[in-house]
Amino acid sequence: MSLFLLIAAASAQTPAPNDYRRPETWLCRPGRTDACSGNMAAAVVGADGTVKADRPLPASQPRADCFYVYPTTSMDETMHSDMTPDRQEQGMVASQAAPLRDRCRIFAPVYRQVTLPALRAAMRKGVAPSAEEFALPYADVLAAWRDYLARDNGGRPFVLVGHSQGSAMLKRLLVEEIDGKPIQQRMLSAMLPGFPVMVPRGKDVGGDLKTVPLCRSTTQTGCVVTWASYRDTNPPPANGLFGRSSPIGTSTAELEAGCTNPAKLEGGKAPLDPLLGFPWWRGGVAQFRQPAIWSAKGKPVPTRFVRTPGLLSAECTVRNGFSYLSVHVEPGAATDLTDAVIGTATIGDTDYPDWGFHVVDMAIVEGNLARLIGSQSAAWYRQHRRNGKTLD
Repeated sequence: MSLFLLIAAASAQTPAPNDYRRPETWLCRPGRTDACSGNMAAAVVGADGTVKADRPLPASQPRADCFYVYPTTSMDETMHSDMTPDRQEQGMVASQAAPLRDRCRIFAPVYRQVTLPALRAAMRKGVAPSAEEFALPYADVLAAWRDYLARDNGGRPFVLVGHSQGSAMLKRLLVEEIDGKPIQQRMLSAMLPGFPVMVPRGKDVGGDLKTVPLCRSTTQTGCVVTWASYRDTNPPPANGLFGRSSPIGTSTAELEAGCTNPAKLEGGKAPLDPLLGFPWWRGGVAQFRQPAIWSAKGKPVPTRFVRTPGLLSAECTVRNGFSYLSVHVEPGAATDLTDAVIGTATIGDTDYPDWGFHVVDMAIVEGNLARLIGSQSAAWYRQHRRNGKTLD
């Protein structure tokens, strides 16, 4: 059975969850100094290698919330991580969630995820962690979600944001706690890259979710944004792990992995707005220490993060049983920087073509996601006022 099916079928046997009323159980909450409040200064690196300072958005009081669950990143040498986040968790949250803070208040719980060493050990044996082993991470995420609703939401619109294992946890939450329930009316979107959301072929609703469609407009709300990214020159191989329309060794004619291009939800090719910097690469090896040490056309890049207009574009593609975001890297665009922020492997210590661009699924569209949250929030409030409703 595939890792995806194991997570989706995780046992209802629920371990004791954490108490998320305790401040230390959150990596990010509004109004405090934490992983989401740091310096987000970025350099803008042009295709010709010129470097200039980014212009940050003015400070704002966002009117929506983001409930964020980070991907598999813990390096704890146990099946489940502890509740003390290390630099991997801190860095991932700072790179994936913190850039959204001008569009939404960020709530990012610490959770006892299945760790990267445990996942690698299982993959070396050709197996996946058992379904029961994903029950603990989900119990934590569910407890954090219920705490957020009870203490913090206050009727505000929200976005679910995850990646990889985080997307898996949020997809289950969406199925069990939101789909078809009144709270769905408050959901702007669920952004779930790196884990499949299955839909009937050629359709936007059905399959895993009964009433929640794929997003096809920047003003549509209550919908899902989902993708798995591969470089266009390295499409998914037969054993590709992400964007599959069926588990390895099986086939189905009814369902496919949903794909929505965050840069052009209605479909087609469009430029991406990446924010790159964690992890970064040296000699093809993923680096998790900050700050990144890189250059553009031989000149040092002074900031932790970089924006690279003109470097990337993408479109959703269906090919050989995969539905995925095909990413084009513009040739000749600051090539030394490209090697550092995109990498040759995009996964770690060797070349894993079956992973594609999985590690940078979110980084390559971070700016697009921020704008989408702003657009969906504005649309939700317009509709809210039109219906004469007030926040509960």
